Amino acid sequence: MTHQALICHPSNQKAPVNGIHVTLHYEPQGDLRIHYELTGRIDQIKVPGLQPSEPVDGLWAHTCFELFIAVNDEDGYYEFNFSPSTQWASYAFSDYRVRKTDWHLIQAPIIVVTQSSTHLRLEARVAAADLPLLTSNSSIQLGLTAVIETNTGQHAYWALKHPEDQPNFHHRAGFITLSNLN
Repeated sequence: MTHQALICHPSNQKAPVNGIHVTLHYEPQGDLRIHYELTGRIDQIKVPGLQPSEPVDGLWAHTCFELFIAVNDEDGYYEFNFSPSTQWASYAFSDYRVRKTDWHLIQAPIIVVTQSSTHLRLEARVAAADLPLLTSNSSIQLGLTAVIETNTGQHAYWALKHPEDQPNFHHRAGFITLSNLN
């Protein structure tokens, strides 16, 4: 199990969010479970309403939680977007922002969302069949991120690290290296 805290990009105001924590757990059958917990004034955040759980592009333009995953020392990586609406997106890249068009998930992620006046929790489960890179003995790199849209239309960008002056979740210097997720 891995537990990480995200930080707001210095160019953004973090209000109304107090913090975002992410827990990852690699299940024995190979699935990856990711739990995002946002604390703050949820009534000031534009939280997308529930929709059918299906793939949708452009989720990153609104409140959305993201996972980037790669094998250390390899150019390619994967991106997963999880919306509080339960919609999702997945992408494979052969190199920095070079998207593969022939890759698609085998099994849709399972997304469960709960919220209160002070917490927004999203848990996503990605099937082992969609994470073949985790079966290798190589260490992996993770980018854990979130885009938070306020009711006034402002955006704040949260990540483990922010290596550039502008938010850039694809930048590998913003990823962390793990030897495993267990």
